[in-house]
Formats: sequence, structure tokens, C-alpha cells
Amino acid sequence: MPTPTYTAGEAARRLGISLDTLRRWDRQGRIRTRRDRANRRIVSAREVERLRGTTHPQELSARNRFPGVVHDVKVEGLLAQVELEAGPFRIVSVITREAAEELHLAPGDSATAVVKATSIMVER
Repeated sequence: MPTPTYTAGEAARRLGISLDTLRRWDRQGRIRTRRDRANRRIVSAREVERLRGTTHPQELSARNRFPGVVHDVKVEGLLAQVELEAGPFRIVSVITREAAEELHLAPGDSATAVVKATSIMVER
């Protein structure tokens, strides 16, 4: 499954830096980028997570993890429906509104569906 990527501008926004800073970091080797067919910089979601320091050790005991990208979040009352695109899979999970807010889930964000027994949890 290919790793989700961001344009240089999207990566800069997620990192809270300017596009000029991202370009400078690229020249200095501080961030790993690659070029698309149009020679534009693209940054992997994993690289953004590495720089943000948001990669967490797997805290839950679960074998089935599906890393993906949030496609949609629908919040109504106390619940939130989260739809992930995880490779060829579309995973929909209902979680509490509070959990969705704590995870700051929004379309385009990376997240992982964690399958444990008959439950699917979402972590970020």
C-alpha cells in the first residue's frame, strides 16, 4: 500500500512552517522529499509525522491495524462516524464525539483503524 503524500504547501501547513522554511529544510537535508512527474516537491505523511513527533509506539494490543487517510467525519449528537480509506479498503467506524474531537480528525488526515475482536477503534 503506498504511503499517503502531501504537496509541499500541505506539508508546510501540517508542520506549522512556511513553504520557504520547508524548501530550506529540504536543501539542508532536514526533511526528506521527493519529486513528482511535474518536478514538484512531495512529502510522505510518515515524514510529516516524524517531524511533528506524532508517531506513537503501538500502545494497544492488536494485530490488525489499517493505516489510512480520513475520508469523512460526520458528527451528530454524542457520536461521530469516521470513514477511512486504507489502501483498497473503506473502513467506517462509529466512535464518540469526544474521541473524534480529541483525535482532531479531519478529511485528509492520517489515521489508523485498529481491529480488536469485534470492535474497530481509531487511533492517530
